[in-house]
Amino acid sequence: MEPLRVLIADDNAQFRAGLRALLHAASEVELAGEAESGKQVIGLAETLQPDVVLMDIKMPGMNGIEATRQILRTSPHIGVLMLTMLEDDDSVFDAMRAGARGYLLKGALKAEILRAIRGVCSGEAIFGPAIARRLMQYFASARPAPFALAFPQLTDREQEILQFIAGHQTNTEIAAHLSLAPKTVRNHVSNIFTKLQVASRAEAIVRARDASLGTGQQPSRSTRLREDPELA
Repeated sequence: MEPLRVLIADDNAQFRAGLRALLHAASEVELAGEAESGKQVIGLAETLQPDVVLMDIKMPGMNGIEATRQILRTSPHIGVLMLTMLEDDDSVFDAMRAGARGYLLKGALKAEILRAIRGVCSGEAIFGPAIARRLMQYFASARPAPFALAFPQLTDREQEILQFIAGHQTNTEIAAHLSLAPKTVRNHVSNIFTKLQVASRAEAIVRARDASLGTGQQPSRSTRLREDPELA
């Protein structure tokens, strides 16, 4: 299998050097290039077509969230993994809206970063433990709208499965909770994505999160966001 090609985007030369050393030491990944600004990473992503971009948010000129949005507009197959110091809700959800597939804080262990690179490349939504805890707290304290009103285009079963998706449950876990065949759950998830006009679980989570604002219904226990055990 060919190594995953990774493009680094960070304005801190010392931090880039640390990531460069990490990638050089790992056999399954290789460094495709480095950028130190949002504008530069957009150009390099278009030219180099990496598998994954490790993207900082705060960079001179254009920030990493806007750079992510522009990269994915022309190259939606590239997996963007945010690697940043920012852990506030707005930064996390803005990154997800822009299309980022993962969000880690700087200071993550080397094994966590490599695991996340592999995960976003395979289509997973990856959150480091600190971010997962913040999202758990958000969904536990938010006041979400009734899904039947927020998403009338979904069937009752699809609304139920969307709540599990918002709780960051995998298809296998959803199937176990609802006593359904995994293939049945996959079909429901595909229908949900089509009806909501989203392309990934991360985008579906954002849609569910946005629907929860300004109403009075409390989320069920099934909507808890769990941490990825491999990142714990």
